[in-house]
Amino acid sequence: QVQLVESGGGLVQAGGSLRLSCVASGVIFRINAMGWYRQAPGNQRELVASITSGGATNYANSVKGRFTISRDNAKNTVYLQMNSLKPEDTAVYYCNANVHSLMPISTDYWGQGTQVTVSP
Repeated sequence: QVQLVESGGGLVQAGGSLRLSCVASGVIFRINAMGWYRQAPGNQRELVASITSGGATNYANSVKGRFTISRDNAKNTVYLQMNSLKPEDTAVYYCNANVHSLMPISTDYWGQGTQVTVSP
């Protein structure tokens, strides 16, 4: 079993910054891609950013130039540095990781989500 625990959400004014962290724990042989998704009320969950085990990154167009994803493989941790935040960034942010654990194939795991609220 693998658990993902996010932290770092909160309330910030527009133009401010937040840093999200997500730690994976449990029986982990290898973590492939890790990523951050978000879901605002009434909207579908959408990809914000992802990063491969080798460090290749991918971003949603709406956050390019403002958000930076990174990971520390030794700590099984992924980060999301969010700068120049806008009210439209308000959402619950979820961590995702594709993990080789006890199952024969890799499996996607999700965190419980952390609220990010950006006031005008």
